[in-house]
Amino acid sequence: MSTSPAAPAVAASLQLRRVAIDTYRENVAYLHRDCAVYRAEGFQALSKVEVRANGRRILASLNVVDDDCIVGVDELGLSEDAFAQLGVANGHPASISQAEPAGSIPALHRKIAGERLNREDFRRIVRDIAEHRYSKIELTAFVVACNQGELDREEVYFLSDAMADVGRRLDWREQPVVDKHCIGGIPGNRTSMLVVPIVAAHGMLCPKTSSRAITSPAGTADTMEVLANVELPFARLQEIVREHRGCLAWGGTSELSPADDVLISVERPLSIDSPGQMVASILSKKIAAGSTHLVLDIPVGPTAKVRSMPEAQKLRKLFEFVAARMGLVIDVIISDGRQPVGSGIGPVLEARDVLRVLQNDPEAPIDLRQKALRLAGRMLEFDPDVRGGDGYAIARNILDSGRALAKMQAIIRAQGGKPFDYRHPPLAPLSFDISAASAGVVTGIDNLQLARIAGLAGAPKVQGAGVDLLRKLGEPVQPGTPLYRVYAAYPADLEFARQACARADGFSIGSADSLAPLFVEC
Repeated sequence: MSTSPAAPAVAASLQLRRVAIDTYRENVAYLHRDCAVYRAEGFQALSKVEVRANGRRILASLNVVDDDCIVGVDELGLSEDAFAQLGVANGHPASISQAEPAGSIPALHRKIAGERLNREDFRRIVRDIAEHRYSKIELTAFVVACNQGELDREEVYFLSDAMADVGRRLDWREQPVVDKHCIGGIPGNRTSMLVVPIVAAHGMLCPKTSSRAITSPAGTADTMEVLANVELPFARLQEIVREHRGCLAWGGTSELSPADDVLISVERPLSIDSPGQMVASILSKKIAAGSTHLVLDIPVGPTAKVRSMPEAQKLRKLFEFVAARMGLVIDVIISDGRQPVGSGIGPVLEARDVLRVLQNDPEAPIDLRQKALRLAGRMLEFDPDVRGGDGYAIARNILDSGRALAKMQAIIRAQGGKPFDYRHPPLAPLSFDISAASAGVVTGIDNLQLARIAGLAGAPKVQGAGVDLLRKLGEPVQPGTPLYRVYAAYPADLEFARQACARADGFSIGSADSLAPLFVEC
């Protein structure tokens, strides 16, 4: 394939039309088959086109339609994300032309062939990805090639550095700027919503931008959205962080490591989460967000992303190598990933658990409290005035004294708080219980299956849907003892969840000596 830029055809003017289709991180343009521009310019379906309007330019994949209800012959349709990027109204004039081919395609072909790429190769590829020059097919080829021929640690660094450099890069003009991240895979693990107010109450800067759920029942942003707005203009986000020393917002509006968002749109449907791509995704976002110090949580368990201690140690070393090369101070914690953290799985249920802990409520889940204190303690020890080993006690004092609650309430108000009574949370109206079939103790809880059940029940789109755990590992049960309750808003969702529970309820009951082994390292 030639790498020389093709001369774009003469741009032709059409009327823009917003096509209400969510194409998730892919810009899509729509032309009618009978459109004169389509016929004259030699466009082909799925080819890359350049659209200009309002002084802005985007690249998009072309779809050709035959239905006047989608676009007329004198119109240019754009998918939701693409239309929003141009910032215009329906009917605004726009031009469309052939897009220049991505200059990094030869490097992509070398990676597909199993070759090792250099720093400049990754820079070119990431730049083209961020500019939407790659089709979904080309993106998939890149993701699969990096997964099959596992990136070496230098390549992981090159990819991470390139991803951090494309897009906005923040500088808070102080140190330390702290953050906490979990590699994921554990339902209910809402420690960020406790760690941020604890650390911010201590006075450390902790601007937490989090993701929404893609395949899980809730992300931090989904749960925080139960309590406050998370889609904030960037300028307002900065104001909140400066005033309150922290925030809990969705990261999608901040343009940090935009290539990562595009790659995730391919990785998640394929269930690809290779170590190299995971490290690049996490560290590029943290560096771009201006973080100088990071606490990283790697849960280990039979149904976690990482299932053995040797695997966890290998991943830890990779994170530490790349972070050091990028100038990021990192503290990796290996934690218990044998079961969900807390009681609730789903936005409302998880928000309830967080507020129970902040309120020092007797019904607060102990495991969520203890894990959050452990992580917050390690973050506090990034403060040069805190002696090593003292962080946990300081974090506990901030939580027990109510200072963390006050800080969280201030952040919620600043982000446009919503009414929420954690004692009477707005749960979905339909429910059923799953009970133990035999006597014994809970010896295993399947994270993946419980997350799947909560998703089938409607979480996170239905905030009040999900799973409420009533028993945890090691607890005794009798026949008929309720193990968990499933909440759904619609009869169809309830039935989907019920059928999934019938196939596999996610709980193992046996003797105490058959409990899954605990892997935890400080």
